[in-house]
Amino acid sequence: MFSKWHLPMIFGASISLFSAANVAAQDAQLPTVTAAKPVVRDVIDSDEFIGRFEAVDEVAIRARVGGYLDEVNFTDGALVKKGDKLFVIDQRPYRTALSQAEATLESTRSSLAFAETQFKRTESLTGTGTLSVSTLDDHRRELLSAQAAVRGAEAAMERAKLDLDYTTITAPLSGRVDRRLISTGNLVQADQTVLTTIVSLDPIDFYFDVDERRLLSYARVARQRGSALQEGGGSLEVMVTIADANEAPFKGKLDFAENRLDQASGTMRVRARFDNPDYILQPGLFGRAELEGSNTYKAVLIPDEAIGADQNERIVYEVREDGTVATKPVRLGPKLHGYRVIRSGMTGDETIVVNGLMRARPGTKVKPEIIELPPEAKAAGSAQ
Repeated sequence: MFSKWHLPMIFGASISLFSAANVAAQDAQLPTVTAAKPVVRDVIDSDEFIGRFEAVDEVAIRARVGGYLDEVNFTDGALVKKGDKLFVIDQRPYRTALSQAEATLESTRSSLAFAETQFKRTESLTGTGTLSVSTLDDHRRELLSAQAAVRGAEAAMERAKLDLDYTTITAPLSGRVDRRLISTGNLVQADQTVLTTIVSLDPIDFYFDVDERRLLSYARVARQRGSALQEGGGSLEVMVTIADANEAPFKGKLDFAENRLDQASGTMRVRARFDNPDYILQPGLFGRAELEGSNTYKAVLIPDEAIGADQNERIVYEVREDGTVATKPVRLGPKLHGYRVIRSGMTGDETIVVNGLMRARPGTKVKPEIIELPPEAKAAGSAQ
């Protein structure tokens, strides 16, 4: 039997065991959440825009002289080089016109030679008093007229040569030619009929519209780099992703901005230029541009899954040292490295709920399972 001195000891031990069991039971009943400290690292802001690729140079091929189309010397859609022969207009009328101009030139030169001879003879006879001065003036006028006729004939011949040259239509730039828009045998109107088009491919331009707020930010960065946005864009780097997921993003440089904002939309059109040696990028192709929007700075990054909403503000759930949950209002920034940038509201030392937001309630306790977030998420918005 236990003595009376043993009873308090047994009773106290029973209370301790009961309290420990009670605490363990309470811990078991606490909701489990996944928690982690945010990622703090140096970043550069980036913004996304939708834009379209356009050729640096584009030309509609028209004939400078009229006539019937005689030859087409390219394959539809082929790559052509500057100076390649594309079309030939029937040259026979222009060869005939050139021959006529050459004959006219020979005739005027013969008349000029005769006028020069007459003028010299008259000039010598006038000096001896045999002929009057008025006769000399008449021959001088004929000489000047013959000289003018020769110059006019020479100009006509040069024009005839030029028209003959214009019957052969060559590529004014290197690039990809479109299909022929007119077949041989059809009449071509000078300076009117479009025969085909050519667009350059390498390099290629990408145009997109930037709103006023971000435009001012890019202009400030460009000034910090010693340039103006309209004069090279501060060499800001632009990454463009196209619809083909198998193609890696293309890297280019911002090199131009228009000189005023569009008053209707409040945006300004800017341009980035890309090398395109493999001709993957095509004029008219849509793309998603990612543009550097700041210099390097230290930022707090968290997964999108860790962000909740309370009416019209965004919040995160902080887990205190005793396991109590508290809310922190935050202001969000862009998405970088798979995470969301926190503009304000966090210092980076907090432990926040990243999974299990539905089980976290402000003022209540939770059982956090602590994980470590990698410097860069493996997938957009994921918390690994």
